[in-house]
Amino acid sequence: MMKNIKIGDKLTRIPLIQGGMGVGVSLGRLAGAVAGEGGIGIISTAQIGYREADFDTAPEKANLRAIASEMKKARAISPDGIIGYNVMTALKEHAAHIRAAVKAGADIIISGAGLPTELPELTAGSRTKIAPIVSTDKSAQVILKYWDRKYKRTADLVVIEGPLAGGHLGFRKEELAKYTPESYGEEIQKILRTVRGYRAKYGVDIPVVVAGGIYDSSDVKRVMELGADGVQVATRFVTTEECDADIRYKEAYIRASKEDIVIVKSPVGMPGRAILNPFMERVMSGEKIPHSPCHRCLSKCSPAEIPYCITDGLIHAVKGNIENALLFCGAKAWKATKIDTVREAVQELFA
Repeated sequence: MMKNIKIGDKLTRIPLIQGGMGVGVSLGRLAGAVAGEGGIGIISTAQIGYREADFDTAPEKANLRAIASEMKKARAISPDGIIGYNVMTALKEHAAHIRAAVKAGADIIISGAGLPTELPELTAGSRTKIAPIVSTDKSAQVILKYWDRKYKRTADLVVIEGPLAGGHLGFRKEELAKYTPESYGEEIQKILRTVRGYRAKYGVDIPVVVAGGIYDSSDVKRVMELGADGVQVATRFVTTEECDADIRYKEAYIRASKEDIVIVKSPVGMPGRAILNPFMERVMSGEKIPHSPCHRCLSKCSPAEIPYCITDGLIHAVKGNIENALLFCGAKAWKATKIDTVREAVQELFA
């Protein structure tokens, strides 16, 4: 039995969140389209201002301006839909991005890539709901206990991101090899038990949504049977007409075979999942790739020491410079065979 997700005074028509994809892959157009279909549309704030004229000289200002303008785009498409932002904790400017997202009228802020310890404080007094991304029961316990003790509040929603997700992963490389769908299913159930404890303590509903490797209706059915309240889907929406990335980025997904999808090391040392291309082959062979002046994206990055710049790689991707790009993707990107619409993708997911 599928139930819909309540965010403030709004209710989804389908238990779906479209996952946030930076840089520029999920902006106002995609988020608005998903919200219009009755799901939750999410705009990623990671280097969101990459198309602004002053991005190279004043990236912080460019990003804050784009946080506001992308919400306007999304709202023009879906005035009453549920639209929010994904703000990575690892961003140098994450606190400013959260404040800007609240100011822009975010229904929800989803935050991972580290533990979003300050999220309740940064959204205090607003109607914006908050959701941490967790990958293990241990991380769920840590963040929920911290918010409970420090802010006397709990999450409005929890996103569990599994080992089949795209982009940066919340696991060490050896953990990725360890998890099977069965053993990760057990981890999901442990997290559900932890969340239930806080539901009982605060007397509120805290929907739990599962992400990572959700591509079709069989994947949706599997996680719903584990007890999840909904799904977060990202990769499936890349190959839609409404996705904000260049057509050549979408075509890279369509061309990719299962063998082309590999675990790579991000410049900041975290494992990530991407499509193997000439750029990634150069990185994996140990080549150090020259990069543009620092755009100050991640708090833990030393520009002089990194093998390549993640901002450069992801901007090349979204602009369609595929040979020189970091092509982040989920484990099932190889299943893409055509460009379709958000409506068709949603119908397939909930067939």
